[in-house]
Amino acid sequence: MGLGLIGGSIARALTDRGWHVSGDDTDPQRCVRAQEMGLVGALGLDPTAEITFVATPVLTVADQAKRALAETIGLVTDVGSVKAAVVAAVDHPRFVGGHPMAGSELEGLDGADGSMFEGAVWVLTPSSNTADTTFSAVAAVVAELGADVVALPADRHDQTVAVISHVPHLTAATLMGLASERSEEHAALLRLAAGGFRDMTRIASGQPNIWLDICAENRTAILSALDGLIEGLQGMRQVVHADDRDELYRRLAHARDARANLPVRGTQPSELAEMRIPIPDRPGAAAEVFTLAAELGVNIDSFEVVHSVEGNRGVAVVLVDATMADVYRGGLIARGYRPAVQRLS
Repeated sequence: MGLGLIGGSIARALTDRGWHVSGDDTDPQRCVRAQEMGLVGALGLDPTAEITFVATPVLTVADQAKRALAETIGLVTDVGSVKAAVVAAVDHPRFVGGHPMAGSELEGLDGADGSMFEGAVWVLTPSSNTADTTFSAVAAVVAELGADVVALPADRHDQTVAVISHVPHLTAATLMGLASERSEEHAALLRLAAGGFRDMTRIASGQPNIWLDICAENRTAILSALDGLIEGLQGMRQVVHADDRDELYRRLAHARDARANLPVRGTQPSELAEMRIPIPDRPGAAAEVFTLAAELGVNIDSFEVVHSVEGNRGVAVVLVDATMADVYRGGLIARGYRPAVQRLS
């Protein structure tokens, strides 16, 4: 549902992988174009769809997710960048909130790219009512698209993306506005803008209309993050004003080290450990395997859910960084899981 940039990219990715995809959008012309481009094979909601992705504006997601749940028999997820309000409004066993951390400077179907999610983080935000089978199945589809699944509580997701996505966009827009104003006084300013400035302000080229709803829906978390940024900039201003070279160096070195320690992909098999985790018979247990990983800073490189020889319960088979396996294992045991660990060779 929704055939914009993200919806069109999901449709392309699924179609390319052999799925039969139906598409729906409030703009009939966009529907027709998506079909002509080969992104979808049929138009409208398919009542028998295994999974429906709601890729509509943030303020419409909850209503459209409820519609999909009412008109289809399959699973439903969404791709909105604000999750708490949606998860609270759509409390259904067949629904799990989602947010792919991917995008493009292009708009609509012109930017539809089936490889967009390869290597991207795709956050899932299960509620206490999300069925384990729903979470596992949606996570499997997301993984099929090449994304890394991270599970977080909805409110924590919103606080996190305020810092790493929403405030950076607002900051880039503000910096770009400052440069634009100063360029009226100094005609050569924007011509002198080099790589660093362009990299930092690149996200300001995104479509402004979607940010109106995002800032409205995630206002509290964004304001908190903005307050932190403003406080940090005021502190940096004081350091520069006082010509405190030691403190300036400390801050810059800390930022450099933190930037260098950002997670990267490309772990070698010899650096991984396989963990087989029987899923306890309690609501939300499968999702907890992932939320615990996020809490402990453990990256799940890949996963699958298989049937247990002990009965109908599933076993989550995950690959994690071998150096974090003991930490993750300890956290699982503390929560009542019985994981088995084997390092890959």
